[in-house]
Amino acid sequence: MTVDTLMHLANNSGGVLYVIAAMLFIALTIIIERFWFLHRVAGGGASALDQLDRIEQVDVAALSALAENYRGLPLARIFSTAARLGTTRAREELDACFEEVIMREAPRIDRLLWVLDTIVTLAPLLGLFGTILGMFNAFQVLSNPGNAPTQVTGGVAEALIATASGLFVAMIGLVFFNGLHSRVRSVVHQLETLKAALVNRMTGAAGEHPRDTREMARGSGGSLAHQGA
Repeated sequence: MTVDTLMHLANNSGGVLYVIAAMLFIALTIIIERFWFLHRVAGGGASALDQLDRIEQVDVAALSALAENYRGLPLARIFSTAARLGTTRAREELDACFEEVIMREAPRIDRLLWVLDTIVTLAPLLGLFGTILGMFNAFQVLSNPGNAPTQVTGGVAEALIATASGLFVAMIGLVFFNGLHSRVRSVVHQLETLKAALVNRMTGAAGEHPRDTREMARGSGGSLAHQGA
């Protein structure tokens, strides 16, 4: 199929094929950019959880180093917030602060997916609209004297290309939209896991030792009382 043929088909569709081609370009751009970004976030989250498991003591220096390692990712915002709060906060306060950070980062994670969803819905409708315009042009052939009715068949076939193009764009967009949506859920779950891991380690570093000290003091007091008796 030559360029002249494509231009002829696009013109017969009322320019709808141009719009569908632009929507395909936008959809592919969003798909590539989002898959690359979410792949980086998911890989960084897995690495961060692994590093967090190997850290013997969670302190401000370690959290600041983790925030620097993952700069540019939502993980860095969580680690920088943890470093700012320190290990002297209550569990409820830490949990609320980290939850706020995740909610602020959520729009960045699923950014532009609404555009892809719109393209999936709009492309078939635009294709159908282009087909209707093409069929108008095809049936106008009958109004001209001397034209054979068989010429309508070719015009209808050309008009159906717009519908086929719209369905093609919608199918591609739908497959990748579902894949990206699943990846977004996985990344958000990963951030929630990181939040829980940080809260457990930060409150443990701040609260386990005093509790152990109180238990040791209570045990020593009981032992002394037993000896005095």
